[in-house]
Amino acid sequence: MRPTAIVALALLAGACGGAAPGPASLDTRHDACATCRMAVSSRRFASQLVAPGEEPRFFDDLGCLAEYVRSQRSLPAGATAYVADHRTGEWIPAAAAVLTRVSGLETPMGSHVVAHANVASRDADPDARGGTPVSPNTFFDGLPGGGAR
Repeated sequence: MRPTAIVALALLAGACGGAAPGPASLDTRHDACATCRMAVSSRRFASQLVAPGEEPRFFDDLGCLAEYVRSQRSLPAGATAYVADHRTGEWIPAAAAVLTRVSGLETPMGSHVVAHANVASRDADPDARGGTPVSPNTFFDGLPGGGAR
């Protein structure tokens, strides 16, 4: 067997393993919120829940993800939630996010909460100025890897 074929088979086998899935690609023209069913039109406010063997669930507001998590008796095995850094649009694990409630900032469903990868990203985001810190463990109660259920 050729070395390139061996490498390809090893990569394929690793992809089929039990590793936690990474964030899925968001299509703002076609993906709808799993809670409110509105179009997820802005990645800056978006979040998602991914689990092995399941279609990703997208949310148009961090409040929709929080509501979804609270409404479920249990989440799929291996589920991971990601939120978009409001400033950069990059996906980050929800449990590690820096959340900020900004009462004057309009979010798709009125949660007024935005996420950032770290304090530096939050401080560089003019939309987050004057906001109040929110604990991911409290806001996403019941979230795997961060939530107090």
